[in-house]
Amino acid sequence: MGARASRRKNRDHPSQLTIAGFLGGIAARAETRDPGVPAIRLLGVVVIMMGFGALIQASHAATVHDPHGFSSTVIEQVMSRVAGLVAILIGYRMGPAGIRRFLPLMTAVALVMLVLCYIEPFAVVRNGARRWIDLGVRFQPSEVARMVIVLWIADRCVQLGSRVSEFKRGVLPMLALVMAFFALVLGETDLGGSLLLLICALSTMWVGGARAIPMAVSMAAVGGGAFIGATAFIPYIGNRIGMWFGDVQNAQVTEAVRAIGGGGMWGAGLGQGTARSAGVPYLQSDYVFAQIGEEFGLFGMLLVLSLILAFLWFSLQLVLSIRSRYEALASFGLLVSVGIQAMLHVQVVSGLAPPKGTILPFISDGGTSLVVSSLAVGLALGSARKRSKAASKESWIPAPSS
Repeated sequence: MGARASRRKNRDHPSQLTIAGFLGGIAARAETRDPGVPAIRLLGVVVIMMGFGALIQASHAATVHDPHGFSSTVIEQVMSRVAGLVAILIGYRMGPAGIRRFLPLMTAVALVMLVLCYIEPFAVVRNGARRWIDLGVRFQPSEVARMVIVLWIADRCVQLGSRVSEFKRGVLPMLALVMAFFALVLGETDLGGSLLLLICALSTMWVGGARAIPMAVSMAAVGGGAFIGATAFIPYIGNRIGMWFGDVQNAQVTEAVRAIGGGGMWGAGLGQGTARSAGVPYLQSDYVFAQIGEEFGLFGMLLVLSLILAFLWFSLQLVLSIRSRYEALASFGLLVSVGIQAMLHVQVVSGLAPPKGTILPFISDGGTSLVVSSLAVGLALGSARKRSKAASKESWIPAPSS
């Protein structure tokens, strides 16, 4: 009788659903004991995305290049994906634990590379932005810096232990380094890349045990202040915000939205899209989701969204199955950086976020980003490769403090 009354009371007065409760419910459904199963499934999703990306890049090259240019582009795309697979293998062999002792050096090198974006002759300026450097090979240091900073934060949170929740001794020193990285990326100018770095870093700190309120205040103060300041004082960024609100017309944005809307249910067919003929810049990279929408229609866009959701789900399962606190936290930061970048790309192309040069991981054309994203996934997969007895006894990531 008492149990029946209790159930009736719960029906009449249901408990309030909070964000923490919702996330806890998702985590409970995703939890698994064997990290090998989600690791294999995660790898499968990445390989499928790489293969689909190679197909999209070949389709783009077929109509914008002559036969010789088409062949060289296809070879380049295949080789970049082979490099991505090699990066996954290297990361898998090392794992977060294998590079842990090198993190201070890696962090210093990442900081120096960001500084080199402002120094001639290393800096490479494109469209008024200093996002690349040339050290014999041209690449984007911010992509590497985002991966390094989350690894450093994961190690720092573990070293601090219970002190990570203290603002002065725990949060503040980590925030200082994060702000240095954030400011250097923002000054390139790359508002989207700097905010992505900030989100990934603060998310890793929060899951690592830092208090939620200082994290939220930092995000609102720094991220919001940077957004407002950049919009007001940097014409390039203010123009992008104007495009988002419709106050400024831009052919690239207009044609990308038109391409998505013109694909219908099944699309125009592989290689039959007209957006590239209209001269949409960076359709193979920053706006590749528009090409997918035009050539594969709603079906293709839902396929890509399903792959992104699968990536996020298997990433969550993998992180929850790792018993080592450092490796779990490092894997979380690495995988969330790839997942958020993918979601941001879809939002930008579909008009849900201000226009920003963001690639779609494993599908877009992009050498540095592809290799770095692959290495990040490989390192996370390496956490599932072997678990020592000491690590298996170690508690998982503590519940984030409120």
